[in-house]
Amino acid sequence: MRIYQAGPLFTEAERSFHQKLTKELEKAGHIVIWPGALLTDEQIAAAGQNGGELIFNSCKNTLDECDCVVALLDGSQVDDGTAWEIGYAYAKNMPIYGLRTDSRRAGDAQNSPVNSMIAKSLTYTTSVDGLITEIAQAPRK
Repeated sequence: MRIYQAGPLFTEAERSFHQKLTKELEKAGHIVIWPGALLTDEQIAAAGQNGGELIFNSCKNTLDECDCVVALLDGSQVDDGTAWEIGYAYAKNMPIYGLRTDSRRAGDAQNSPVNSMIAKSLTYTTSVDGLITEIAQAPRK
C-alpha cells in the first residue's frame, strides 16, 4: 500500500518520529511518503514567494497518488496542515489512520482524544504496532 504520512515536521523530535514510523511501515511492506521528504529547504527557498504554493502542490499531488493516509496526532491539538490533509483525504474517501501516542486529552468531548471532526474521520490507534495491525486488516481496493 502507498501511504501518505501526515504530521508536523518542524522539530528534530517530530522528524525523528516520522523517520522511525516510516521504517516500521516499510518493514511491513508499504511504500511511505511524508512531506519532509518531498522538498528540500533549498528548493523551498529557491521558490521565493512561491514557496507556499510549491509546498501545497507537492503535498496535494502526492496525496492524490496514495492509497491511504497515516496521520500523526500528537500535541495539544492536531497540526493545522495535518488537519487539512485529513479533511482532503476524507473528502476523497481515502482510508485514514490516526496515531496518537500523546496521553494528554485534546478533544472537545469527554474521552475524546482529539477534536471530534478529526476523530470521526479516521481509524484511531495509540501505538505503532496497533497502526500496522489496522492497516493490515483494511480491505484492499
